[in-house]
Amino acid sequence: MKARIHVTLKNGVLDPQGKAIEHALGNMGFDGVNEARQGKFIELDLAETDKAKAEAALDEMCRKLLANTVIENYSIELE
Repeated sequence: MKARIHVTLKNGVLDPQGKAIEHALGNMGFDGVNEARQGKFIELDLAETDKAKAEAALDEMCRKLLANTVIENYSIELE
C-alpha cells in the first residue's frame, strides 16, 4: 500500500523559504504570485494491507517523527 504524506507549516508560522521562493519568482518575471509557502512530501510503501491499521500507523509516524505538530500540519493519502 502506498502512502503520501504532505507536511506544511501552520497558518501564522513564518516561512522564510516560502518568502525566498516568492521573491525569486518575482525576480524571474513571474508576476502575480502573492504568496509562496513550502512544505515536505513523503512517500512510503507499506506492507500493511488493512487501511485502518495503516492510517493509524501513519498518524503515529507523523506525530512522532515526520511532522513537528507544534508548527506543522500534515495530511495522509493512501492508495
